[in-house]
Amino acid sequence: MSGRGILWGRGAVVVGGSSGIGFAVAAALARQGAGVVLNGRNEAAVERAANTLRMSGHRVLGVPGSAADESVAEKLIQTCVTTYGAVDVLVNCAGAPEPAGSSILSIKPWEWRALLDSHLTTVFNTCRVAAPLMVERGRGSIINTSSFAYLGDFGGTGYAAGKGAVTSLTLAMAAELREHGVRANIVCPGAKTRLSSGLDYEARILDLYRRGILDKVSMSGALDAPPAEYVAQLYLYLAGDRSAEVTGQIFIGAGGFIGRFNRPKTAVLGYRDHADAAPWTLPELHAMIGEPAPSTAAG
Repeated sequence: MSGRGILWGRGAVVVGGSSGIGFAVAAALARQGAGVVLNGRNEAAVERAANTLRMSGHRVLGVPGSAADESVAEKLIQTCVTTYGAVDVLVNCAGAPEPAGSSILSIKPWEWRALLDSHLTTVFNTCRVAAPLMVERGRGSIINTSSFAYLGDFGGTGYAAGKGAVTSLTLAMAAELREHGVRANIVCPGAKTRLSSGLDYEARILDLYRRGILDKVSMSGALDAPPAEYVAQLYLYLAGDRSAEVTGQIFIGAGGFIGRFNRPKTAVLGYRDHADAAPWTLPELHAMIGEPAPSTAAG
């Protein structure tokens, strides 16, 4: 590799880095000089991905296994510290698709647990091990992957719940770690991966459109996702020093589009002092809650 790059001398762990967005992120970090520990559940895929990057002159190790297993999560972080001196960047990109046709009406408990393990437990396990080490050094960047699905717009169960929990956990960590110089941010990516391609995926998106859960624009975007290399640049930015003051943010990256979700704000529907007023009556509550919310559309 020519030059040293903005991450030279730093260690990074990329969970779910053997394919898709995770691989694109691992490649982006490695090209900028980071020593990368790349992870995935499939041993052959992990070694293939690591070899691909090593052949380009990058410093990359592959550690297979699911980070939902505590011992795997600990091995990932320890390997990064032992090999590269520290864990400066932690990226969580692991994920699994919602089962075909899955909804609260049909999902099995074991399917639910597998989805939460893949999306949420991997994040908790790796952050639990990495965050104290980052705090000791007074710096570090944690970048966790969520999804538009956390809004519930795509229906589903464990996928949406897992991504919602990742979002909340990351915001909570950002609040706690800020004073220690450690950042935590969220990326909701839009990219063509194994989770967003194939006949089953297309059939699910078309079914959501047919049922009125997705509008036409959302359907078209979901069926024509951009390459993962575009959103990988957003992860790279959040890993580097230029984003030193950025934490507790929820970003969107899809092709040439970059956005940010604003934090929800309370809309006051009614207020009275409980010290000198009775509880709200049902008709009063209906007047505040039961009527359609006023439209915010222009015109």
